[in-house]
Amino acid sequence: MRIFDPHIHMTSRTTDDYEAMYAAGVRAVVEPAFWLGQPRTSPASFFDYFDALLGWEPFRAAQYGIAHHCTIALNPKEANDPRCTPVLDELPRYLVKDGVVAVGEIGYDSMTPAEDHALAAQLQLAAEHGLPAMVHTPHRDKLTGLRRTIDVVRESALAPDRVLLDHLNETTVREAKDSGAWLGFSVYPDTKMDEDRMVAVLDEYGPEKVLVNSAADWGKSDPLKTRKVADAMLKAGFDEDAVDLVLWRNPVAFYGLSGRLDLDLTAPGALHEGNSILRGGE
Repeated sequence: MRIFDPHIHMTSRTTDDYEAMYAAGVRAVVEPAFWLGQPRTSPASFFDYFDALLGWEPFRAAQYGIAHHCTIALNPKEANDPRCTPVLDELPRYLVKDGVVAVGEIGYDSMTPAEDHALAAQLQLAAEHGLPAMVHTPHRDKLTGLRRTIDVVRESALAPDRVLLDHLNETTVREAKDSGAWLGFSVYPDTKMDEDRMVAVLDEYGPEKVLVNSAADWGKSDPLKTRKVADAMLKAGFDEDAVDLVLWRNPVAFYGLSGRLDLDLTAPGALHEGNSILRGGE
């Protein structure tokens, strides 16, 4: 079984997670730029983070046989902080990098005017750079947030079929599907979706244009949720082709819209900028 986790924050995870993910069948990941929990106080902290997504994390993932790509953006939460918004002006120099396969995470957190501006501006950047967009739908008041997101997408220069609407659930999937966008579901312990609910959604709406992710981060989360969804699909009667569509071919197709997805992993070097993942030995 081959698995592509299209939304996972490996900066927050350990090398043990990479090892366990590989054993479970994960061979590729996309890591979206997101809020780190601790508020950033200047644009410079974003740039160091973006550089790590483009350098250190691909190196670290390759040590465990996993191809790593990223998405770059000013996230919705920090779009409300005027200390952070100058990042928008600097995004173009990152969006031309080879490892960047989408603009993201963009979208809504609290649905403020500042978030409206950041979402519209970054959809325009995606269109200008020939990239798809990975959109975070809000965790609160989800249906209202989804409808507002779809309206902004329709007003933008980016076609809906180049947009991934993520963090969907049973209340938002129908309208998201009708919009023509790709459908993203985060499977998470205690919150968001779980394996059984995900299988029920797939049974009702089908596997076409559906991406399933773990969204694993610094909170209570599980980087093996993609494999658990695959196992649940098989148990529920889905065949191996449907599992491969959801867990591999769909994320390959969506992020492949960037023209930059490279899943042919080459043997990694021992060092990245003089550093290794080892401690205390040669």
